Amino acid sequence: MTPRPVGRSRPTTRRSTRRYAAPAGLLAAATVLALSGIPSLATATPGASPASATGASAASIAGAGAAAGAGATVDAQAATTRSSELSESTRLADRRSLVVGDRAYAMGDENGLYPATGWHTRGEMGGFWTAPLKLLDGIWFGVDGSWLGKDTVAAKYTSGQGYQRISYPGAVSVERTDFVPDGVRATVVGLTFESATAKTVALDVDAHSELMQSYPWGWTTPNAAQMNLPDTGSYSDGTLQFREQGTPPIANAAEHDYAAIVGSTIKPTNHALGANNRGPQDPAVICPADGDAPKHCDDTAFGKGTGGRLTYNIDLKPGRTTTVWFAVAGSDEGRTAAQREYKKATSNPEKLLQAKKKSRAAIDEMSAVDLPGDRLLQQSVEWSKQNLADSVQEAHNLQIRDVNEGKAYPAPSGTVDTARWFGAGFPDYPWLFATDGEYTSYAAVAAGQFDTVKSHLRALRDVSDILNNRSGKVAHEVTPTGDVYFGSNTSAGNTDETVKFPSIVALLWRWTGDDRFRDEMYDFSVRNLKYVYRELDQDGDGWLEGLANVERNGMGSEKLDSTVYLARGLRDLADLAASKHDQATRQWATAKATDVEKRFESQWWVDQAFGYADSIDDPANPANDNTPIFQRHWTGVTPMEAELVRPGRPTTALASTEHAKTALDQREKPCYTGEFGLFHTGTGPTSDPAGNPGASCDTVVSGVKSERSIFSLNTSIMAVAEGNFGRLGKSQQQVYTTGNARIQLDPKVWETPGAMPEIAPSPDSPANIDRAFTDRSMTLQAWGAYGILWPVVHQQLGVDPDLGHGKLTVVPQIPGGQQKVAGSNIRLGRGSIDVSASLAGKELRTEVRSKGLSATLTVGAVLPAGAKVQAVSLDGRAAKYKLVTTARGTEVQVTGHGNRSTLTVKLR
Repeated sequence: MTPRPVGRSRPTTRRSTRRYAAPAGLLAAATVLALSGIPSLATATPGASPASATGASAASIAGAGAAAGAGATVDAQAATTRSSELSESTRLADRRSLVVGDRAYAMGDENGLYPATGWHTRGEMGGFWTAPLKLLDGIWFGVDGSWLGKDTVAAKYTSGQGYQRISYPGAVSVERTDFVPDGVRATVVGLTFESATAKTVALDVDAHSELMQSYPWGWTTPNAAQMNLPDTGSYSDGTLQFREQGTPPIANAAEHDYAAIVGSTIKPTNHALGANNRGPQDPAVICPADGDAPKHCDDTAFGKGTGGRLTYNIDLKPGRTTTVWFAVAGSDEGRTAAQREYKKATSNPEKLLQAKKKSRAAIDEMSAVDLPGDRLLQQSVEWSKQNLADSVQEAHNLQIRDVNEGKAYPAPSGTVDTARWFGAGFPDYPWLFATDGEYTSYAAVAAGQFDTVKSHLRALRDVSDILNNRSGKVAHEVTPTGDVYFGSNTSAGNTDETVKFPSIVALLWRWTGDDRFRDEMYDFSVRNLKYVYRELDQDGDGWLEGLANVERNGMGSEKLDSTVYLARGLRDLADLAASKHDQATRQWATAKATDVEKRFESQWWVDQAFGYADSIDDPANPANDNTPIFQRHWTGVTPMEAELVRPGRPTTALASTEHAKTALDQREKPCYTGEFGLFHTGTGPTSDPAGNPGASCDTVVSGVKSERSIFSLNTSIMAVAEGNFGRLGKSQQQVYTTGNARIQLDPKVWETPGAMPEIAPSPDSPANIDRAFTDRSMTLQAWGAYGILWPVVHQQLGVDPDLGHGKLTVVPQIPGGQQKVAGSNIRLGRGSIDVSASLAGKELRTEVRSKGLSATLTVGAVLPAGAKVQAVSLDGRAAKYKLVTTARGTEVQVTGHGNRSTLTVKLR
């Protein structure tokens, strides 16, 4: 049976939908990252050594593609230039496809069919969407009676930047191109035909509707079946038109008028309407709403859609290509609104496609990097920027409603006119999350995608203030309908994401110098931290209670990651307050931060574990208020990951340098790290009946079993933590950047080429490609970009802006064994910089060019271990310099000048 909500603290719960909604098979896999989603999946690689993940390159990936089969390839130029396409030719029917725009998206398989996909509402999370509405289960194409994807199978699937292409061979070859124009509530599909002889092709186009909201879900009260009304179909002006109208028989449900339109730029010769019309997926295999299901379904018990067919005659000339365009458009505001979107999509599809490619090329040009010592990582930077752009979603007229973890459906508390955000993951999480967005923001600023971060924060503030009556608490999860699954004042909430919010405001302010945005967010940021001290420190010990990123039996009420992010948030709020001349808030936040930092190591460090406690305040021993509890969760890395900005001191993580070294050394061992990155919960002695399936690296007996499941977020956290302490080598940071890059770019590992998934191949879980389409993790999850873009731009290139204070520091660190790292068009404020760092013999060189910036520049370099300075020059002249000891190592720092500064450090 699909698990139902039964309480907050049990081993198989996850906050929000990820907390409760995982399919039964995934729960058996036993990875439940509280903020992540379904438990783990990935190819089993028991006993894999972390070393096997190092040293990969674009060249090695190309070799892996050859091993996987012809066509499972990375662009041939990937090793030396930016590549805009990745292709796959094996097991296409087992892989999910995805195209995204900010107002619509579509998911099928890479053969061009539409299996029932996803598990929030079982099988209904794929198909064609325009938030908050699903439009179609799918669209299918038949050429002269032969259905593409079944009778004529695809030879190759290509993922491009903002589009996808599927190639079908034959006497009449067909190339299908799908994309979603930004700003339009429609997906556009182009079919390009070519024949060696003159021919008239009969083209059948089937479409099957499924007009339903993104919430309720399959197991909530009410559920999707109760809220979903039957669709009707009609034919008008050359198009199929589907509608769902009425008021569901649910208390507080509103009357609605949903519409979807399917048609082409040319007129059909015939049409038909029917209950089915799923092309080669008729008769449909129906997945039950609950319980056991076939590995492959075509529709589900929740479905109440209908179908139609359009038929066309396409005249082909010998040796010439002919392209016919189709569109799937819709609206939750009735047929007239849907028609407007349809007209936008079909007015000039070629122009829209070129605009889409142009916009994605502009994204590619920002934060463009040259990493000759790690071409795989370079390519991952390129595709991670695109992954972020693919994650952007927008919805209007959100009715804010506290559904109490799916157990209620009250009247809405208010309306948010427009929300724009980074969708957490596709297909089951493409909505607004606090935790996901806060981690993703670090990647986004490094990529220059400031505007979406600002919009994401505004959306969180606007929803949270309506939901929580301006208490300052941040809502955890918000669907595009405005339904808030988790995070109201009446629930335990997520302490970590409330205390993280001021840090993301400060992050944006430092990278943009945007005082107006700071001012807009300042009041809410103050209320965030006032709330947690007022409501979440009931025992008055300064350690906050409540949920955080992990929930497990036996965890204490005070969590490590909430503590770490509180320390960072307090320092960031103090900085914002100082810039606002709010001395009372600055003093309050500084005093609180000082207290947390002063007591942190003595309270949280566990010597025998070689790491930090996951939580304190043992629920089984109320007499001992602050008992450390050690369970080996990934959150044990956060003291090394979160940087604290403190006046007059180098920016560093909360952990002491000594403890950081011990803890990071420990986490690199096989009990914590697998082939593709960091386990959710490491292996070692345990009292859990499941026992310990892996190595032991300490003697502490944990109360929980290991979960050797590698989320791209866990691996990102570890990559960032390593970089904060200058640990950039092949057995250190590169293990984790390579792990995330491989699951995105390695044909032996990827599901959707170029898309970084939620969960990597892990010893305890099979790969997505080997699971049912209704039992998978996300094929694209935004947060994994954090472990790629931030390590490269902020740590290796050393870009550390403080534009709010008119300062910019650029102190690169070249990974051991490499000679150069460089980046261009790194966006800062309204300008940008280019950075190049090189090591040749005994000479370090850092070159910084700025465009459109007005900031005091500090330029420098991190010295290789053991190196001494012989001489320092700036722009060819001897320069005064400082040697600054930081967690990264010894830094040479010089005050730069002008729009171009070249620092040369001669070593001895």
